[in-house]
Amino acid sequence: MGDPTADETPKVGAVRRTRSPAGTVRLAEVAAIAGVSEATVSRVLNRKYGVSASTREQVERALAKIGYERPVKGEIVLLLIPALKDAIFAAMCTAVESELSPHGLRAVICPVVPGSVVERDYIEVMLDAGIAAAVFLSSSNTLRNADPVARQLLESRGIPYMSVNGAFANSRTPVVSTDDWQAAEIAVSHLYDLGHRRIGMCAGPVGNTPADRRVEGFLEAMDARGLSDAEDLVVRHHFSVDGGRHAADELLPLGVTAIVASSDDMALGAIRAATRRGLEVPKDLSVIGYNDSYLLDFTDPPLTTVRQPVESLAESCVRTLVTMIQNRAVQATEALIDPELRLRQSTGPAPI
Repeated sequence: MGDPTADETPKVGAVRRTRSPAGTVRLAEVAAIAGVSEATVSRVLNRKYGVSASTREQVERALAKIGYERPVKGEIVLLLIPALKDAIFAAMCTAVESELSPHGLRAVICPVVPGSVVERDYIEVMLDAGIAAAVFLSSSNTLRNADPVARQLLESRGIPYMSVNGAFANSRTPVVSTDDWQAAEIAVSHLYDLGHRRIGMCAGPVGNTPADRRVEGFLEAMDARGLSDAEDLVVRHHFSVDGGRHAADELLPLGVTAIVASSDDMALGAIRAATRRGLEVPKDLSVIGYNDSYLLDFTDPPLTTVRQPVESLAESCVRTLVTMIQNRAVQATEALIDPELRLRQSTGPAPI
């Protein structure tokens, strides 16, 4: 079938062609256009080793010229994620799988330490299994100066990939992310409207793209409200309950009346630090998290948080991914999707 979004008006001097049916292609025609052998065309179509990047591009351009779309039915998409124990990643994987299914695609979930040998191993093992694409979901794409080997393996076989919540440096692939700057603005605005002026931040580790962006957004939001000492109220730690507890232990002696946490786990750790000091949340300290899960309705107190738009992220990711699998052009840009505030009971008026 043709691309329903394509412009059907012939360009001046152009040869009008119809798309080749998905899954069929005349090797001789493509080989003649690309100036390569039929065997080379076959290797590109089957994403095999032994074809240089420049030759692969020649063949891909020839395929595009005859209107060929890669078949997508029954193929595998790798989802490279940092862990399944965090509710946000389980939710994202579920949402992506739901979006992939109507296209005949199935997800294989690969929990890895971002940028580790395990990440590369997963890709190497799956390369010959007929994978259609890969998604780096808060994996090595979130790390500054990440080892490029994992994505280079995909590039060497002409397998499309994209990332969620963080772009690779020097990579011309699309990205879809939650707007972390806006998330920080939402959190600060909510607390400021409640009368808080001494607001601290339990932030994620330095060099993690989402964590760095949330810190930037926090400082901008505080500065916009004339709260110029905000840099002294940011403590960086791991995305974990213990990380939040340790960060809050540093912030509470500084007299903060509210804490913005870079994750829900960190927020729960901050609440634990406060209660150990005999403080009540939200009477003495307001705490707001980031990510969201239905489980937060059952914490004590239920946690106010800034929700990542999981469904919108998944929809945008899969829409772009399918376009890439079909060998159609996409913009190598980052799409930012707005988060939203989920009010519960861990935030309240600033203490008098």
